Amino acid sequence: MQTHTANPAATRAALASPSHKRFFIMVLLFITVVINYLDRSNLSIAAPALTSELGLDPAHVGLVFSAFGWTYAAMQIPGGWLVDRVPPRILYSVALALWSVATLALGFVGSFVGLFMLRMAVGALEAPAYPINSRVVTTWFPERERATAIGFYTSGQFVGLAFLTPVLAWLQQAYGWHMVFVITGGVGVAWALAWYALYREPRAFRGANAAEVALIEQGGGLVDIAGKPKARGIDLGELKIVLTQRKLWGIYIGQFCLNSTLWFFLTWFPTYLVKYRGMDFIKSGLLASVPFLAAFVGVLCSGLFSDWMIRRGASVGLARKVPIIGGLLISTSIIGANWFDSTPMVIACLALAFFGNGLASITWSLVSTLAPARLLGLTGGVFNFIGNLAAIVTPIIIGLLATGDSFAPAITYVAATALVGALCYVVLVGKVERIEAP
Repeated sequence: MQTHTANPAATRAALASPSHKRFFIMVLLFITVVINYLDRSNLSIAAPALTSELGLDPAHVGLVFSAFGWTYAAMQIPGGWLVDRVPPRILYSVALALWSVATLALGFVGSFVGLFMLRMAVGALEAPAYPINSRVVTTWFPERERATAIGFYTSGQFVGLAFLTPVLAWLQQAYGWHMVFVITGGVGVAWALAWYALYREPRAFRGANAAEVALIEQGGGLVDIAGKPKARGIDLGELKIVLTQRKLWGIYIGQFCLNSTLWFFLTWFPTYLVKYRGMDFIKSGLLASVPFLAAFVGVLCSGLFSDWMIRRGASVGLARKVPIIGGLLISTSIIGANWFDSTPMVIACLALAFFGNGLASITWSLVSTLAPARLLGLTGGVFNFIGNLAAIVTPIIIGLLATGDSFAPAITYVAATALVGALCYVVLVGKVERIEAP
């Protein structure tokens, strides 16, 4: 009787504990998101000084704030198409380097037209960023860890602003608004090189053992997505799939409403504190960090709580939707800022609202769960396109509503959109399961 000797290498791989390189990838995404959002919000820090120097009225300021959103939204679907075809290592490096150069150039702008055009360039070049994030986390994380991973890297958009907003405010006060753009742009160029040097797919990543790859794959991670067949061009049939699903429209509209609160904080918030609440610039920079810290706590709580619910036996749909709906309802508390004159109470209302926004911000976990496996990038592109129409609409509407002495109508608008977002997740998003594409 012939005996078979087990392959020693295979035996060792089977018995080995999974490595933890996926958490290193999570850190890489976190740092990238910090830089991404600094380059979105640096204009809000420079705005009081910059717009005064250029002589811009509130309506023109609203247009400048919206410039990013025009191209960012318009390029989401083409950007998502690229994500399905170009490896994250290359696409992220190129996009990050180019938008950082455009950011740096903002430090030398001297007119409304130049400011508007460069912000449009930053928006267009940042467009693939979040679809890439979704693609990476779907590749590197099993379902039960995915919301935590998304919550962690998403927190980068808040923690970076919380700790670095006072630094940028000081930088603007000490060296002028020009240096705000020069420094943030320079950091982005350096990180583009670092991303290219460090990122790899799971099977190609040095130190990620077979046990970790198996853990990801068996848990629903799409570790071999890079090897799947890719269409040669944009397929209208594929686009029809992601535009005709009711549950996808629920998350699309919900993301627009979620982003409406976010873009108030990324654009008009410092101006609101300085112009409408009478705070000096340095003090407003310090106070502006409080809501961002609250949002950071909300993001971390949402991911951990959602994955905890799954481990306790809750369905994916329930575990994802509870923090999203609850967070959007909490965000409506921003309207309380209209009822108080006390600065601490105003900041408390804003901080509670932004905590809710952070709590709801694991919406990308539903993209990675609902999207057809071969259309992750396209679905993410449509999701981010519709969601980031808020980057256009919100700054303009606030600019029109805030042309008088009162900011209250603008605050009311932001609260109302948060309520609509919660209703979308209740009414439109049904059973959470991956959509199968023909």
